[in-house]
Amino acid sequence: MPEAAAAATIFSLDVERKGTLAIVRCRGKLVAGVADVLYARVCQLIPDSKRIVLDLTDLTHMDSMGLGTVVRLYVSAKSTGCCLELVNLGKGVRHLLGVTNLLSVLTTMCENGISIRF
Repeated sequence: MPEAAAAATIFSLDVERKGTLAIVRCRGKLVAGVADVLYARVCQLIPDSKRIVLDLTDLTHMDSMGLGTVVRLYVSAKSTGCCLELVNLGKGVRHLLGVTNLLSVLTTMCENGISIRF
């Protein structure tokens, strides 16, 4: 596989903390085999955060494992009183959430507005 194509398949994330707000910027493909990376990192943030923003601007693809991970994180965050927000959804991710009827489930009110923004 060419090096450029291999680099495009890698999932990575960066975390920025601002008090009780955590911004998690996701890049690449959130798929089976790497979804646990997101889950483990965000779960570490939940106890000390009132709000976690998953910025999906640079997320190029999400499969069912990635979707399941987002749902698991939503449930974990909600159970502790933390608000999980998804922002900057690409067309494919928005379509996946719509087809699975999770777009309406994951749209909840947080302190600062609706949790999913396009």
